[in-house]
Amino acid sequence: VDDYEVKSNDNIYDIVKKIRGEAGTKVKLKVLHKGELNAVDIEITRGEITVPSMTLSFIENNSIAVIDVARFTDSSYIEWTHNWDKVVNDVVNSNAKKVIIDLRGNPGGYFDAAVYSAGEFLKEGTLIAKQEDGNKKVEEFKARNGGKLINTEVLILVDEGSASASEIFSGALQQNDRAKIIGVKTYGKGTAQSVIDLNGGASLHVTILKWLLPNGNWLNRDNPVVPDIEVENTTDDFIKGLDRQMEEAIKELKN
Repeated sequence: VDDYEVKSNDNIYDIVKKIRGEAGTKVKLKVLHKGELNAVDIEITRGEITVPSMTLSFIENNSIAVIDVARFTDSSYIEWTHNWDKVVNDVVNSNAKKVIIDLRGNPGGYFDAAVYSAGEFLKEGTLIAKQEDGNKKVEEFKARNGGKLINTEVLILVDEGSASASEIFSGALQQNDRAKIIGVKTYGKGTAQSVIDLNGGASLHVTILKWLLPNGNWLNRDNPVVPDIEVENTTDDFIKGLDRQMEEAIKELKN
């Protein structure tokens, strides 16, 4: 970051502070991409970045709806569900019967948002996920109502950046035989924390719950969501503007 060489034991928050700064100023990053031998310099002009929690587009003559979910959170849970409901209604009104849900790079968010959105594709009473507390007490979460997208064909894209709530969503649809997963293994994070604010801007995050998939397995680094069809996008693909994972999803739906 600029002239500072990042060490393996550096605190990620300190590195983020070095990258962030006043809007309009520049920062230079030396980046070693996965699979490459030589690092490259990337100069960035700082600015406020606003990324919507989800976007909807249509491809293949509007026969396939693509829902790109960047995160399962907004300023509030109610706002997120409002945005989700609008996307779902737009898909229903489009008459598209095939859906691609892109969860690549989605770090998660509200557990309840994952349960809420997964229920849109499942019959009432279908088990979506479980939570287990420190006393081994398990609570089950099921689809409350018959979803509006039950009759659609679904494919989900995931990668190593898909974590937490995005794994709950994708794991629920996969294990209920509702969707195929394409991509690479997910991150593996199935825990919930209680956050305690401390003096000086610090906070203590205490893990209080495990998140379990319908089969009872705890989501963790040793037990992530494993794709049905493994496809990896390489750095060379990125440079060439190729998205092999999306191409595979379209191919599957067309077949």
